[in-house]
Amino acid sequence: MPSVHHFHIPVMGLGFTVDSPIKVARFGISSVVSIMDDQLLEDMRRRYSRELTIPYIPIHEGEDDSRAKRIEAYLNLLHFLIQRQMRTLNGQDFGLDKEINKYFDLLPATHPAARLYLKMKNAPGFEKLDLQEKLRTFLVPGRTDVNIMTKVDKINYAKTGEALGRTFSDALSALRGFAKSKLEGGVVFSAGMNPALYSYMEEFDAFFPDSNGHIRKPVILKVSDFRSALIQGKFLAKKGIWVSEFRVESGLNCGGHAFATDGLLAGPILDTFKENRKELSEELFLICQEALERKGTHLLPQGIHPRVTYQGGIGNACENSFLMDYYQLDGTGWGSPFLMVPEASSVDEDTLQRLLKAKKSDFYLSHASPLGIPFNNLRNSSAEEQRKARIEKGRPGSPCYKKFLSSNKDFTEKPICTASRQYQDLKVKQHSAGEISDEEINAVLEKDCLCEGLSAPAILSGGEVPRRNLKAVTICPGPNLAYFKGTFSLKEMVDHIYGKASLSLDAERPHLFIKELQLYMQYLKTEVSKSFAGNNSKHEAYLDKFRKNLSEGIQYYQELVKVFAVDASSNMEKFKFQLENLKTELGELTPGLVP
Repeated sequence: MPSVHHFHIPVMGLGFTVDSPIKVARFGISSVVSIMDDQLLEDMRRRYSRELTIPYIPIHEGEDDSRAKRIEAYLNLLHFLIQRQMRTLNGQDFGLDKEINKYFDLLPATHPAARLYLKMKNAPGFEKLDLQEKLRTFLVPGRTDVNIMTKVDKINYAKTGEALGRTFSDALSALRGFAKSKLEGGVVFSAGMNPALYSYMEEFDAFFPDSNGHIRKPVILKVSDFRSALIQGKFLAKKGIWVSEFRVESGLNCGGHAFATDGLLAGPILDTFKENRKELSEELFLICQEALERKGTHLLPQGIHPRVTYQGGIGNACENSFLMDYYQLDGTGWGSPFLMVPEASSVDEDTLQRLLKAKKSDFYLSHASPLGIPFNNLRNSSAEEQRKARIEKGRPGSPCYKKFLSSNKDFTEKPICTASRQYQDLKVKQHSAGEISDEEINAVLEKDCLCEGLSAPAILSGGEVPRRNLKAVTICPGPNLAYFKGTFSLKEMVDHIYGKASLSLDAERPHLFIKELQLYMQYLKTEVSKSFAGNNSKHEAYLDKFRKNLSEGIQYYQELVKVFAVDASSNMEKFKFQLENLKTELGELTPGLVP
């Protein structure tokens, strides 16, 4: 059954949305859980089992296939709890402050159940009871999807020191745990293509259509542009795997790791999807159907199409409805704003206060990630304080207990993490010996432990202390969060999304298209500064392509505003003015390029 809401809550960090389904699924809201940290999932399963008096049998790290088993067990718990919540909800009487009323209060006004709910509230006696029974037929939980970051896929080792088989790598083990679980939700693949991971899906029936054409565990691809969607979609289709949704995310106006495009902007990217959506669907359907026929398995139903959604930097109902209507989207994702909604996410009180006190300049694109990918960060986070304190004490780096991001073999046979104390100590010694520059050692010391920092808030917000007392929190909000000041109820945020009410945002907040363009301009300036360090023809070609795409993006927006109001009428002049200023700025940075 399709979702009753037009938006979803994307994955945030390792812990910020780890238990969001328990908080919001019973209200029909879909959310995404990271399944990369099996230690965190085991800790969360233990906590919820104790709180809800559910039998708990621990899965120890030394057990065979413990990672997949822990992931499977936690997802089974989510499935059990959500089903129980829905039974309770369905059995409730309607009334003030009842969750069944809240379910319908949260719906968009255009939903048939929302109109029926209003009719029920004003109906007399037996008619009211009859309408209440009809309303119960609309009760469906929001979907619980899982996220696998494809680049987090280290090889694991047995206690004897021997490398385990490829199927026991981090990403493949996570997929196995999800595939074996009772959870009926999608798997969101982010960070690009992993051929081994994608091929491994062929081992599980849950990713293929059943006799009714239903795919129990659909595939969702998070992509930054149309080309990525086409390449990955075709790769999977050739294996008989249907992509149920392309989740387009802004390259820079988002939280977490930032996968910048070559200057391609959200508007032109979404326009490409809009114009080529039918051809994309038909091509993938044909390839996938032929692959399923070769396998001799059940086929896809006729008329199936992949959903297309967008997430990244959306801040108000006007932007949300514009994206939905103009680009004919199937939904949107609202991430960072939900960090300020305790009913929907898990953020500890200390970090919430730091977010509230943070200045706009405290939200920045850092090099903290050991993956070497730009990472959205908060300057005044407790993790940043801890990182700097360790450097001052002459003990830089993290103890590195979890090792999920271990990928460097400069000094060791087995990969280690560039944020680890072991690695950073070795680099400091190189610097002391004059083997590397000040600039290089500073870049090394900027790396921080994301494994502990991104999981800690889920434990802390539950009133517990993380393992080994590692309480420092890394938080990775998108730049959009700088304009949301305050904590909000679930109803306040959902009403804001649908335009039933409006949160008071910072008056300086620009339109999401303008904000993304500003971020790309800043990114380009940083890239241009790198070119002065050395004459690299490949880098110059990249910069030329980047500039050209930005220029064409600005022209696209200038043409768009002539025919369509991308914002409230009161803000359109501001949009045009800011766009013209950015065009001038790009022209000054790249003389002769902008007409």
